[in-house]
Amino acid sequence: MAKTDDSNLIRLQKVLATAGIGSRRACEALIDQGRVEVDGHQVTEQGMRVDPRTAVIRVDGERVPTAPGIVVYAFNKPLGVISTMADDEGRPCIGDWVQGRTERLFHVGRLDADTEGLLFLTNDGELANRLGHPSFEVDKTYVATVRGQVPGSAMKELQKGVELEDGLARCDSARIIQKLPDRTMVELVIHEGRNRIVRRMMDAVGYPVQDLVRTRVGPVYLAQQRPGVLREIMGPELRSLYTSVGL
Repeated sequence: MAKTDDSNLIRLQKVLATAGIGSRRACEALIDQGRVEVDGHQVTEQGMRVDPRTAVIRVDGERVPTAPGIVVYAFNKPLGVISTMADDEGRPCIGDWVQGRTERLFHVGRLDADTEGLLFLTNDGELANRLGHPSFEVDKTYVATVRGQVPGSAMKELQKGVELEDGLARCDSARIIQKLPDRTMVELVIHEGRNRIVRRMMDAVGYPVQDLVRTRVGPVYLAQQRPGVLREIMGPELRSLYTSVGL
């Protein structure tokens, strides 16, 4: 385990309780049951002290973020908002929603101005790097509304792969979720991050996108979160997010 300054060491059960795992008594029980790991080593005895800034702590195999001051937010980016923290042209941007906050937040990835949906804001650089890096293959779910009646064959083509100007693109899954007389809603799951990838894939099968919403990234869902709402990710949802990128 990494060497630490003793002045920064805190009892493990207190660190777990502060991270929202449960009461100190409940956290002590988890330790007794052998369900807690610190820096890859199982802990089964009480009294261990750790540095929450540097220790890698897991409960039941899931990472428990413990570094003080780290925050992760889910933001439902509205239509027309630029995926930047500031804009020289005065256009509405993500930074408008976090003015006045003490944390130095940055956004993870981007969505086009004409796409609504889930983005992360955080001050954890390593989490942001891993979420955005293609090697971790974090999958994302999009719901697209297109004009006309989309046949099932188009969904199969998207899963098989369509050739774009920058190479083959493939959906992990594609399905029709609603058909109306003049339009169809489809759900696409992809793990690529190429520019405007969903719109270009739908163009390739002959059904240009009218409206597009990103509803999920990894284990985090937009659910009923309305456009413009910023929600802090905590508890099991946060642990799942860290675990999904190997942290």
